[in-house]
Amino acid sequence: MQIVTDRGADLSMEQLKNLNIHFAPLRIQLNGKMYVSGVDLSSEEFYELLSTTDGFPTTSQPSAGEFADLYRELAKTDPEILSIHISSGLSGTVNAAKAGAEMVPEAKITIWDTKTLSCPEGWQVEAAARAIKAGWEISRILKLLEMLREKVTGVFTLNELRYLVHGGRISHLKGLVASLLNIKPIIAVEKEFGKYVQAGREITIKRAIREMVNFVAGLYPAGEPLRIQILHGMNKNGINILLEELKQRIPNITWLPTSTIAPVLGAHTGPSIIGLSAGPLKLFEDLP
Repeated sequence: MQIVTDRGADLSMEQLKNLNIHFAPLRIQLNGKMYVSGVDLSSEEFYELLSTTDGFPTTSQPSAGEFADLYRELAKTDPEILSIHISSGLSGTVNAAKAGAEMVPEAKITIWDTKTLSCPEGWQVEAAARAIKAGWEISRILKLLEMLREKVTGVFTLNELRYLVHGGRISHLKGLVASLLNIKPIIAVEKEFGKYVQAGREITIKRAIREMVNFVAGLYPAGEPLRIQILHGMNKNGINILLEELKQRIPNITWLPTSTIAPVLGAHTGPSIIGLSAGPLKLFEDLP
């Protein structure tokens, strides 16, 4: 069995090590130039580029034809493919993958909607790849992914809303009001449709980060060991604040490497984003 995903899944180099994962291309256009996320533009290069321009980047998902080409090539060596993608509530990538799969009848393709993005999506991809490496059957892998989709949480906040507003990811009216009032929203992804929801708001980024940690801590039983990964655009100060808040609020943490958010996601949030992925450690303890 082979794994296909998209560049909406954030995974550190350490997590990717020794895993066989194939990425469908997602593209970014900025200042009239087109880039393939994760191929000819790294996360660090993207945020540096973004900091030098007033322009807004735009993104495009893989086409059905590109998915079909990828599936067709992979099916030459193994026709069983598990294709795991960014939330259908935030992107049309899942639908493009489904259309592409219909073009490749020689392959047995399972499409999985993570109902999330960034590191929480990456965790599902990582878990599936590790399970495949251990020889798990598809039915067992899908049960694991269902648990991860239900139990893993992603949440973030940010200093400025203009990228979210421009990209249409939040209401333009609410975004405008929030900008005028200098509100820092706490944004999560709800489980049913995989869309953004506001989990809170504060008037300073430090208070927003504290509230974000309180939100996450309230989702799990007190003292439960959690797996946590910090994610950000280009916000080193936010990382330091978030680390301190997590250490004070959550006693039992297994840390994953801090991840820089993929350019195709950062295009809609900007460099000020700071967030985390969290879930029960026990969900990963049986994986090889």
